[in-house]
Amino acid sequence: MKKQVSYDSFINACRNCTNCDLAKTRTNVVIGRGANLNAPVMLVGEGPGEQEDLTGQAFVGRAGKLLDHLLTALMFNPEDYYICNIVKCRPPNNRAPSLEEAKACLPWLRCQVKYIKPKIIVCLGATALKYLVSQDARITQVRGNWVDRPGFFRIMPTYHPAALLRDPKKKEEMFLDMKKVREYLKTIS
Repeated sequence: MKKQVSYDSFINACRNCTNCDLAKTRTNVVIGRGANLNAPVMLVGEGPGEQEDLTGQAFVGRAGKLLDHLLTALMFNPEDYYICNIVKCRPPNNRAPSLEEAKACLPWLRCQVKYIKPKIIVCLGATALKYLVSQDARITQVRGNWVDRPGFFRIMPTYHPAALLRDPKKKEEMFLDMKKVREYLKTIS
């Protein structure tokens, strides 16, 4: 119960955040989505889109539906994962978050990681990779390869599901990347 109370406080603090200009244009702060605050897998995307901003829920648009389908196909249990983004407010016109916006939001993401304590973080796309692994990393070069953070978690970079909507050929690669996550999850569960 204590964890839930402190996470609820975190959510309220996020909802009142004005650390960057995205607060001026948002409809809702989009914290994340997941049935389990002890989920072993955390999937981190770029930022909320239009549907997410309207509903206040992460990954509920077309890309989110595709991600849900992929997770279901790989037999992930909803208790296994928590989904969130680098930034909690929608960048105008669904653009990538600026460096200032990401820096303003990264402390919120660090709090989420602290609360949830995932064993695996999946970077969904180049923006998540840039802010969680390296500014110089390229998703096309590192996707599908584990990045270890000894004593903390493993990171699996893969495509953002929106990239699959633009280029369906990437679906098989993302499926294989997420299959690696599923296989590793079985070894630590």
